Amino acid sequence: MKKLPYGISNYEELVEDGYYYVDKTMYIEKLEDLAEKRILFLRPRKFGKTLFTSTLENYYDFKKADKFEKLYGNTYIGKNPTKQRNSYHILKFNFSGIDTSDEETTMKGFKKEVASSIEVFVKKYGLDFYINIDDEAENILDNLIKAFGIQKAGEKIYVIIDEYDHFANELLGFNTNQFKNLVSKNGKVRKWYEILKKGTESVVDRIFITGVAPITLDSLTSGFNISTDITQDREFNEMMGFTEQELRTLMKEQNIEDEKQEELLPIMKENYDGYRFSLHGKEKIYNSNMCLYFLNNYARFQEIPDQLIDMNIASDYTKLGKMLDLCKGEERENVIEKTVSGEGIVSEIRQKFNPAMEFTEMDLISMLYYLGYLTIEGEEVGYPKLNIPNNVMKEIYSDYFLKILREEIDIDINDNYTEIAREIALEGKIDKIVGMLGKYLKNLSNRDYQRFDEKYVKLIFFCIAMNLKIFRLKSEMEVQRKYPDILLIPKDQSKGYKGVMIEFKYLKKKEAGKLQEKQEEAEKQIKEYGEFEEIKDIKNIYKYTVVAVNDEIYVEEIK
Repeated sequence: MKKLPYGISNYEELVEDGYYYVDKTMYIEKLEDLAEKRILFLRPRKFGKTLFTSTLENYYDFKKADKFEKLYGNTYIGKNPTKQRNSYHILKFNFSGIDTSDEETTMKGFKKEVASSIEVFVKKYGLDFYINIDDEAENILDNLIKAFGIQKAGEKIYVIIDEYDHFANELLGFNTNQFKNLVSKNGKVRKWYEILKKGTESVVDRIFITGVAPITLDSLTSGFNISTDITQDREFNEMMGFTEQELRTLMKEQNIEDEKQEELLPIMKENYDGYRFSLHGKEKIYNSNMCLYFLNNYARFQEIPDQLIDMNIASDYTKLGKMLDLCKGEERENVIEKTVSGEGIVSEIRQKFNPAMEFTEMDLISMLYYLGYLTIEGEEVGYPKLNIPNNVMKEIYSDYFLKILREEIDIDINDNYTEIAREIALEGKIDKIVGMLGKYLKNLSNRDYQRFDEKYVKLIFFCIAMNLKIFRLKSEMEVQRKYPDILLIPKDQSKGYKGVMIEFKYLKKKEAGKLQEKQEEAEKQIKEYGEFEEIKDIKNIYKYTVVAVNDEIYVEEIK
C-alpha cells in the first residue's frame, strides 16, 4: 500500500518516496497535441496545480531523461511518450509565497522570485550568466534570454509559471490602488510579461501558466496577448482534482473495503465534490486536497475527521468576503441571496476583467466561479447556471451572509452555536436557535427591511443552522422539491442525538389574523413529510412549525 500524497507537490519526490499518484499524465499528451504552445489554465486554490506543473517539469526536462522510466514507467505517458519528452530547458517560476503587505514588499518579492528561479536555471544548465540583483526583474529576464540564445544556440526553453496571479489576488483584497499600479501600463509586472512575450520570438518555445483568476489578464493583454486560456475547455475539465472513479481507485489502493467506501464516499461527495469548470464537462470534480486531508486522517485514526475542512487551507476559502466586497450594495446582496438559497445564477463567465477599474455583478459572479465559490451546475438558454458546489462552501457563504447582515443592521449577536447544538442534540428543542433568529428579525424590522418575506426568514435560519457542526442540514431550498423547509440530522446517530424538522410560514404584520390558519397549514405539511421513508428512518426526530408574523415568532411542536 502506497502512502497518501497529502501535502506533496513535487512529482519526483512523490514517485521516489513511494506515494500514490492519481495519474493525470494523459493530459500531457493532450496539451502537446494542441496547436497552441502558450497555455493558461486556471483552477481554485488547492486543486493540484503545483503538482501538475511539477509533473510537466520532470517530463520535459532534458536533464531528467535518464530517469524517465523510473519517474513515468507506470503512468499513461510512460507507456505513450510524446515526441518532445525530455527535450527542453525548464525555467519555472512560482509566485505563491510573495509578501503582499504593500506594493513595495510585493515588488521585492516578485523580483526575488524571478532572480532565484533564474539562478536555479543557470546553475542547472551550466550557463555563464551573472544575475544583477539590483537590476529590475524584467531586465534580469531579458538578459537571460539573450545569454541563452548565444550560449545554447538551437536549444529551447519551456517556461512554467505557477500561481501567476497569487500576489495580485492578495493585494487586490485590501488595496486596489496598489494592485492597479502593479499591472498598469508602466507597471513592473506588465513589463516583465512583455519581455517574456518577446522571448517567444527566439528561445522560449512553450509556456504553461497556472493561476486562480484572470484578474491581471485584462491589464497584461497588450503586453502578453499570446496565451490561450483552456480553463473552460471540456477536454480539460478533469485535468485537476479527482473524478469519482479516481477517488474510488485511491480508496481501494488504501485497502478501504467496499462497504466502508460506501459510508465514506457520500460524506466526501457532500463536502468536497460538485465542481464543473466547463459547461459541457463530462463529470463533476472533487477537491483533491480536501479528499487527501480526509483520507489521511481516516487512515491514521480509522475515524471520520471531526473537522471536515482542512484548517491549513481554510483561510484560502475564507477570503470570500474580500472578493465580494469589491462589488458593493444591492448587486452583491442579490448574488449572496440567490446562491445561498439554492436558486442559482444564470450568467456568462468572463475570461478576463480588471477589478481595479469598474467591477460589475458579472465580474463578481465570474470571480466566484474562478475561486471555486460557485461552479457550473447546468445550463439555461445556452448560458452557465452557477451554484455553490458543496457544504464546505455553503458554510463559508453562510458565515459571510450573517456577517454582512449584522453589519447592515448594526448589531452584535453572540453566536453561541455550541449551546444551540447541545439543546437540539440532547433535548430536541429549538428555543435557542429561534431566539437567535428573533434577534435578527427584530433588528431588521426596525430598519424596515424591504426584502423581508418568508424566503428571507428561512434564509437567515438556514445560515445559522449551517454553523451547527454535528448536524447534516437538508432544506427545501437546496433540493427544490416537496421537502421540509429545514431538516437537521445528527451526523452520528449512534450517540442518540435528536434531530429536528421545521416548516416555516411568514405573515406580514397586517396579516396577523391568519396566524392559526398558517399554523394549521404548516402542521398538515409537516405531518405529510413525516411519512416520507427517508424521514421515517431517522431516529429521535422532533417536528416543529415556526410562523413569523413580521418579527414575532410562534413555535409549535407537532407530536
